[in-house]
Amino acid sequence: MEMHSTRFTAPWGKSLKVTTWLSAIFIMGIPVLDRLTPFPNTLFYNIVLIVLPLMGLLFASLFTIRGYVLTPHALLVQRLGWNSTIPLSGLKAVEIDPTAMSNSIRTLGNGGLFCFAGSFYNGKIGDYRPFATDPDRSVVLKFSDRTVVVTPGDPQTFVAKIRQNIRG
Repeated sequence: MEMHSTRFTAPWGKSLKVTTWLSAIFIMGIPVLDRLTPFPNTLFYNIVLIVLPLMGLLFASLFTIRGYVLTPHALLVQRLGWNSTIPLSGLKAVEIDPTAMSNSIRTLGNGGLFCFAGSFYNGKIGDYRPFATDPDRSVVLKFSDRTVVVTPGDPQTFVAKIRQNIRG
């Protein structure tokens, strides 16, 4: 029985909402503070204190995770304008674990500005790559050579579909 593509939402959890809002307020506050300080109004200062922070915020927003599409051979992480593809070959196990991202250390990546993504580590699952928006919905995908964490809106159905694909 061949599995067709199935789309899952990527709802934002409270931690992502709070982190994104606080970071955005801080970043947008830099140009406001610039106007309240005695720095000279030169092109250099305008670029550094106004344009760069706003461009950084815009750039980070492009990595927003909009959803996940499960296909017979890959998991597509939908971004704004493109997909990150996670091939499912070598998948050994899949499990729901709402605490998978707890006590993690971000080794390289984004810790909450529009998503949780990059390289993370914790003592429970080791090194992993999250493509996450709500850590409480964590699904751990263990491959032979890597671990990936995703956070679909309906973790139970996601796991059932992916297990069906493995048995397929």
